Amino acid sequence: MNCRIQNVIVALSFVFLFAGADWLQFRGSDGTGVSKDNAVPVTWSVSENIAWKIPLEGRGVSGPIVIGDRVVVTSSSGFRQDKLHVKCFDVSSGDVLWQRQFWATGRTMCHPKMCVATSTPASDGKRIFAFYSSNDVACLDLDGNLLWYRGLGRDFPNASNSLGMASSPIVVDDTLVVQVENDADSFATGLNVETGVARWKIPRTKRANWTTPSILRDQSGNTNLVLLQSSAGVAAIHPRTGKVFWSYDDGASTIPSLVVSGDVAYVPSNGLTAIKSSLDGKTSTTLWRQGKLGPGTCSPIIDGDRVYSVNGAGVLNCADIGTGEIAWRVRLKPPISSSPVAAGGHIYFFNEKGLAQVVRAGRDKGEVVSEFDHQETFLCTPAIADGALYIRSDKHLWKIARQPSQ
Repeated sequence: MNCRIQNVIVALSFVFLFAGADWLQFRGSDGTGVSKDNAVPVTWSVSENIAWKIPLEGRGVSGPIVIGDRVVVTSSSGFRQDKLHVKCFDVSSGDVLWQRQFWATGRTMCHPKMCVATSTPASDGKRIFAFYSSNDVACLDLDGNLLWYRGLGRDFPNASNSLGMASSPIVVDDTLVVQVENDADSFATGLNVETGVARWKIPRTKRANWTTPSILRDQSGNTNLVLLQSSAGVAAIHPRTGKVFWSYDDGASTIPSLVVSGDVAYVPSNGLTAIKSSLDGKTSTTLWRQGKLGPGTCSPIIDGDRVYSVNGAGVLNCADIGTGEIAWRVRLKPPISSSPVAAGGHIYFFNEKGLAQVVRAGRDKGEVVSEFDHQETFLCTPAIADGALYIRSDKHLWKIARQPSQ
């Protein structure tokens, strides 16, 4: 019995050791932006807790992802931004493991604030899916070998807008879900992760949309759902077929994305609206609506029983997830475009000027406990893995991690 108990303890140790070690897509493997890792530093400086800093080529608003011992970023370069880059680094040393370049097949026109590499890549742990504003999708293995390539901009030449596309893809089971929503040929599609062939393609509202799909984890053991947000509202679809299970039709933001906790989606709509999915996933109910919680550009985040939302003026609002009642407010230094991430009871914000602001979150009050000015433009959402924070600007990729005592 003691031997069995010992084996169980060892097995559980491995589970906890590697739980949350990867950050596989926009706002993490579960799309919440929250890590259970308690070892992430809350302070850093030029001489403290910066493990490495690596120069990057081209431009990139996309966030990094972490797959085991590799961190991957995308970027775009060239006069027309038609050179598409995927670069992979060793998480320990920051050394380049491999890099690949492709030519865009679709339109590369973007707003000056954005670039063709605005969408955060995604991974299923075996493959890397890089998506660009040109609507090109490249699938590579973890060693950088090209597995398949889809030029959705070539297949659907009217699927674009003059400001650029920014929705990030997500992987649900064996399907890569991509929102290609714009003012003309607007659609969402689910691609087979092994082949790139579309399992389904459904028409979407004809309006530019930069939100990212979210996963609503099944509560009854039947199937996960994908939540597609647009100006029309939210549609809950089956990831394998594209079938719509339920919809919320009271409009939603086209920039900050909704966040899910359990069976409730917190949608940037009429401020912030909490929508509960039924146990079988076929219907939904609106729980509450709070006009004062409307986010500006960055997506809301949930940590514990609190939802956090930053408005356009840089005010961080904290509210109860059950009622929407605001508990406290803290003024941050705007403008903030990148979505926050959280770990160890702290939330990490980065404004566009490169200022990191770390907020200690609590039930009764919050406070900014540290700041560090990177003096470079930050627009992307960071990643957290194995006690480290990975952040990137157009110029550099940083690893922020506690350093061993000298």
